[in-house]
Amino acid sequence: MTESPTRRASLEVLRAEAADELAVLVQERLLGGEDPWAFMEELPSVDELVVFLLRADEIVESGGVRPDEAGNFDVLRRIALDYPELTPIVWGLLGDGPKYRRWDLLADDARP
Repeated sequence: MTESPTRRASLEVLRAEAADELAVLVQERLLGGEDPWAFMEELPSVDELVVFLLRADEIVESGGVRPDEAGNFDVLRRIALDYPELTPIVWGLLGDGPKYRRWDLLADDARP
């Protein structure tokens, strides 16, 4: 069985990296004096973070150009094809509402 040429690492490795990132985020917020009861639900799950990181890699590879809505769909669809276990997360992130469109909200916040 051959891997897709866009697949970078095993899902286990990506999940381990994402779990480390989440641990750092939690530690920073705790050291900043935040109450974990107030922020833990705001943080993405490990698999959501894996998808966000894979999406960020795609943006870097495209020269830093953020995809439009159709391009974003294509990027996320490709992630779901490369990592079938992430398919439910990808489709959930493509859903409606602010919880699932975090990258759009973050991109809007970053614009001048």
